Amino acid sequence: MSPIGVLGAGSFGTALAIHAARAGHAVRLWVRRPAAGERLRRERENATYLPGVPFPEGLEVVDELAALAGAEPLVVAAPSHGYRDVLRAYLAARGGGAPVTVVSATKGIEAETLARMSRVSAEEGERAGVDCRFAVLSGPTFAAELAAGMPSAAVIASADEALAASLRQTLASPTLRLYSSSDVAGVELAGTAKNVIAIAAGVVSGLGLGHNTLAALITRGLHEITRLVLAHGGEAETLRGLAGLGDLVLTCTGGLSRNRRTGLELARGRSLDEILAGTTEIAEGVRNSRVVQRLADEVGIEMPITTQMVAVLHEGKSARLAVHELMTRDLKREAEL
Repeated sequence: MSPIGVLGAGSFGTALAIHAARAGHAVRLWVRRPAAGERLRRERENATYLPGVPFPEGLEVVDELAALAGAEPLVVAAPSHGYRDVLRAYLAARGGGAPVTVVSATKGIEAETLARMSRVSAEEGERAGVDCRFAVLSGPTFAAELAAGMPSAAVIASADEALAASLRQTLASPTLRLYSSSDVAGVELAGTAKNVIAIAAGVVSGLGLGHNTLAALITRGLHEITRLVLAHGGEAETLRGLAGLGDLVLTCTGGLSRNRRTGLELARGRSLDEILAGTTEIAEGVRNSRVVQRLADEVGIEMPITTQMVAVLHEGKSARLAVHELMTRDLKREAEL
């Protein structure tokens, strides 16, 4: 049986590798820097991102991409701005030949091209002469809780429904329940846009505005994510499920949410540069806020929470003024899309 490959040893990539190894699979976890790979092999844990969680016996740490040449499936757990480069390097090291199943665990969109990871994977596969069969994994899954074996649930989506069903069986375990879907666009867009709403949720909580405000923010956030997904060909049903509402609620309320923490710090008056300088982990909503706004502008839809977060994050607007302007927008019917 082929090993499962995981490209990227950040918190979520490491958590997925630990989960798959515990489920009985042989797993190869690729680390970019050889020195970091050596440390992970020696310590048998990722002390930087998941301290105190030992690696299961079936998890092998590698720092050569060629070591993943026979991996099936290949999980890509890279940030959106690095996804293309790491997949291109892997495909070059692998060489042509048999198709490869690429499972994106990335919640973001390429800023330069507005390409979702499904398109990036197809483009890089064509460039390398390799058929990349694509799926995306998303849902309310904090890495630390997944690695700790706490019960979780997520969605695996592919345009090839048989592939989604097969991956559902391969990657599920008694602690990770997986559901399959064919709505790749909906799952990818929901996973990206919810991070921006989570920054706004952190702002609301950091300003001490209470549960009423937070509940309204999450509800209206789901509304504007739905608007975006439908305009780009996704399905409304996806937004009512784990990749939509489930992931949004987790990211907006959970203490482990990097995007929510960014909003909390903004509300306390810290600049974005200060916040980013103090962490080794990436809050995808910061980079993708402008991307989501551009996607909305492309199809002529309003995303008022996203618009305000772009202004707070990148244009120096005060968090309190942004909330005030959201609350004093023109009144309208709730169901308007």
